[in-house]
Amino acid sequence: MAGRSGGGESGKAEVRESEERKEEAEALEERIYTIPLRDAKKVARWKRSKRAVEEVRKFLRRHTKASVIVIDPALNEKIWERGAEKPPSKIRVRAKMLEDGVVKAELIE
Repeated sequence: MAGRSGGGESGKAEVRESEERKEEAEALEERIYTIPLRDAKKVARWKRSKRAVEEVRKFLRRHTKASVIVIDPALNEKIWERGAEKPPSKIRVRAKMLEDGVVKAELIE
């Protein structure tokens, strides 16, 4: 404990903020999509939210030509908000194409 200051969280917050600024600076392209999740209704009730996440990845892969899709935790929470059986029928997403060919999907609300 010697040599530590009392504010342990402030260093982590600064690192997160700098990472966010760096990410915004390196985003090549940004688009907003409304993704239909109605195909998630075609599977068994208990698999629907899992299928909705797969549909988001499939839609973004098709529209951005990226192989790696990173889904923001807030977007995942929104899909799973009402449980595994009742995902939303559509969702609005901001897709950011990063320099390394990765697409990051964020929830819009």
